[in-house]
Amino acid sequence: MQNLISHFCSKSLYSKPNSIPFLCLFSSVSSLADTPTSTPTSNPSIFNFLIETLAFSEPQAISISNRFPRTKTLENPHSVVRFLRQLGFSDTHIQSCIRLQPKILFSNVDKTLKPKLQFFQDLGLTGPDLGKLLSKHSRILRDSLERTVIPCVDIIKKTLVNDKNNQDLILVLQRSYWATAKPTLRLKSNIAFLESCGIVGSQLSMLLKTEPRLFFRSETALRALVLRVIDMGFSVDSRMLVHAVRTISCMTDETINKKFELFSSFGLSMDDCMKMFRRAPKLFGCSEEKLKFGMEFFLYDVKLESMGGRVIPRYRVLQVMKCKRLLKKVPSLHNVLHISEEKFLEKFVLTFTDDAEELLVAYKGDPNWNRKSEPLVDCCV
Repeated sequence: MQNLISHFCSKSLYSKPNSIPFLCLFSSVSSLADTPTSTPTSNPSIFNFLIETLAFSEPQAISISNRFPRTKTLENPHSVVRFLRQLGFSDTHIQSCIRLQPKILFSNVDKTLKPKLQFFQDLGLTGPDLGKLLSKHSRILRDSLERTVIPCVDIIKKTLVNDKNNQDLILVLQRSYWATAKPTLRLKSNIAFLESCGIVGSQLSMLLKTEPRLFFRSETALRALVLRVIDMGFSVDSRMLVHAVRTISCMTDETINKKFELFSSFGLSMDDCMKMFRRAPKLFGCSEEKLKFGMEFFLYDVKLESMGGRVIPRYRVLQVMKCKRLLKKVPSLHNVLHISEEKFLEKFVLTFTDDAEELLVAYKGDPNWNRKSEPLVDCCV
């Protein structure tokens, strides 16, 4: 037995010829462990470009590079990035553009990108401002300049009223929703529909400036919105229709119901709430906190019984003065409520001889006062 053990040890542990394959096995495993894992992308060159040049994350770089499995040269991506940087785009802007529209990497700089970006530069958008616009609406760089971009911009310019230096136009472009099929047709049809509802001129311009995305909705969705507002008691010849459309478009059904419930909690009936909404729809655009504060102010500080005798008449006078620009700075309603009637009439009515009659009508609450003539919230916008 002892001889057997000695024989085994001498052969197994100390025999050099038999140890070579055994050590080679570990060597192979080690070499496999040192070998870097291959990148799970069908285009490693684009993958590396995105990470090294624009600091994309690996998952984003994989997703984008896999869309272009046959592209081998990086000449076009390099020229696109270089061109955008020269215009003042930050790497964050460029990264956002590519993430939303990866094909931009392979656009022809001279034939495609330069004409479009020159068009926006001529409108007044340059450097970081242009980068900010296109990083959010990079589809513009894919749309046809002649068939889509220029017609859209022309329609917007014609709709805006008194737009100095394209400031309102730039604001609308930044807030519009370009990621839609046939934006030009949507703009035309939606503007025509709103005009048929009596929303024209300065009111249409105001709506476009404040809620430009409305104009890029489907016509079916926009019609449903306006019909809903009309069902709430607005007529197409009401000056408040545009404010109601804007307010309702910004709120969910749940939010609207909560605000009606808030007013009901102060003792107002649903009919009272609807009347309030029809007279000042923009009021419902305020937060619940502001509405609650306002109601508590009128109920407990001003006292509800003074509404008809002091608050509403003076509010109407201030609105007329605001619309006619009779004062450089219109005082707050809160300050006006604390002065005597004699002083109020002297300071805000009798002083303006040319407009005194209209101011008196607003103050006394003429029975023929109606929605068409009543200058409520933002009537001059």
